[in-house]
Amino acid sequence: MQRSHLAKATMIVFLSLGSLGIVGGSFLIRKAFSSTTDAKIITNTSRYSEIRNQLWASPAEIQHFPREISANTKDVRIAYSPGVAQASSFLQVREKQSPAQIQTLLTKYRKLAKRQYQGGDTNVHANLPNGIPTTFFYTGDTGGESFPPSYEILVLNAKDRGTPGFKWNHGDSYGVAIDSTAAEIVYWAEKW
Repeated sequence: MQRSHLAKATMIVFLSLGSLGIVGGSFLIRKAFSSTTDAKIITNTSRYSEIRNQLWASPAEIQHFPREISANTKDVRIAYSPGVAQASSFLQVREKQSPAQIQTLLTKYRKLAKRQYQGGDTNVHANLPNGIPTTFFYTGDTGGESFPPSYEILVLNAKDRGTPGFKWNHGDSYGVAIDSTAAEIVYWAEKW
C-alpha cells in the first residue's frame, strides 16, 4: 500500500515537472520567434542604404524615400521590421529638414496624395468612412503610437490584398507624414 502512494506521489511530481517544462519551453520558443519581428529603431544611418536597397522587397513602395541620408541630416530615426511569416513589415524614416524644404515637400506630396489625414494611426484611419490603413508612429519618441494632430498624413498609395469579406486583411500602403511646425517628415511603407 505504501508503494502505491509513493508511486502516485512520484507520478504527480513528474507530471507537474513535465507540464512546467512544456509551459516554460513554449514561452521561450514564443519569445525567440516574436523578438525577430520587433521593430528596430536605428540611429546609425549607415544601415539605411542596406535596408532600402537590399532588404525591402518592393522598391515601388519606397520610391518616395530619400535615396540616401547625408551626414548633416538632423535627428534621423529609422524603424524597420522585416516581418517574419505572416507578421507585417514596415520601414519608416523620420528626419528634420529646413522649414522651407518641408513646405516644398508638403506641396509636392499633397498633389500626389490619394488620401489625407490629420494625426492618428492606422486603426483610426482604416475605420473612417472610406478609410484605408496607414501606419503607426514607430519613429516617435515612444514608438508605435499615434501621430500627434500636428502631423499631416499623406497616403501616396494603398492596395487591398484581402479576400472578399475580409477587406484590408492583407495589403500595403505607403506615404509621408509631415509636421510643418516641427519641420519634420516621416517616410513610411507598410505591408501586412
